[in-house]
Amino acid sequence: MASKNLLRPDYSSTVQIDVTPQKAGWDYLSFQVIKLSKGETYSQETNDREFALVPLQGAAVLAAGGESWDTERDGVFTQMPDVLYAPPGQTIEVKAASAFEFAIGSAPAEGTYPVRLFRPDEQRVEVRGALPALREVHHTLAWPLPAERLILFEVYVPGGNWSGWPPHCHDRYGNSPYLEEIYYYRMQPENGVAFHRNYRLDNDFDEIHAARNGDCVLVPEGFHPVAPTPGTNIYFLNYLAGDALHEARNYTAYEDPNTTWIKADWNANEMKLPIQF
Repeated sequence: MASKNLLRPDYSSTVQIDVTPQKAGWDYLSFQVIKLSKGETYSQETNDREFALVPLQGAAVLAAGGESWDTERDGVFTQMPDVLYAPPGQTIEVKAASAFEFAIGSAPAEGTYPVRLFRPDEQRVEVRGALPALREVHHTLAWPLPAERLILFEVYVPGGNWSGWPPHCHDRYGNSPYLEEIYYYRMQPENGVAFHRNYRLDNDFDEIHAARNGDCVLVPEGFHPVAPTPGTNIYFLNYLAGDALHEARNYTAYEDPNTTWIKADWNANEMKLPIQF
């Protein structure tokens, strides 16, 4: 039986992925993936929540707060996105200029920050780790970019590498902050697969998901490393929200102490082949 924390896309629907706090069983984070045909429109009242919209593929006109912007993204593996941020009390409008796929997520907020479109050159890019745990992390809407609760990353992992290694958690374990998180996956090639694990050290929570193109994995608790199969490059989009507010979104996660030794030498304990007995 599939875990409730692995969501497959519904390609027959405009809303292909739909995560609400009620469905996820958590407190803060909502997330959707939406696909519009050319000429179709979408409207979202923000009410008492802040929203962030990330284009995935296609072209559209985005509007909020009395402003509008043209945006276009060839695809997640070829181009960084514009990101639309909208606080409570606004209306987000999208008009598709072509087939247009986008992610949109939200969290409770007070309305501290204004409507803003973040451009790619505002998003910090870093390469983390080393082989065999080399990956590239884009700070899509992360501190010091302003938001109240929302934190967004886009991550690229070459085939056969690990991401999130050493594994970390942010569920109050080890004095870490409480942050709910989703992983939305795209694969290159599209028939590729990645293995996503959620686990804890202090109880028997331990699950492994075979994530495919378009899947969403929820991280309600625990450590959560990811590894694509050899030959499968992966992209994943993270939305996080929880107790951390404003500057505290620059959080420190807690790393699994059984694994941190690898940072001293990423090739430590490497087996050499052929084995010489």
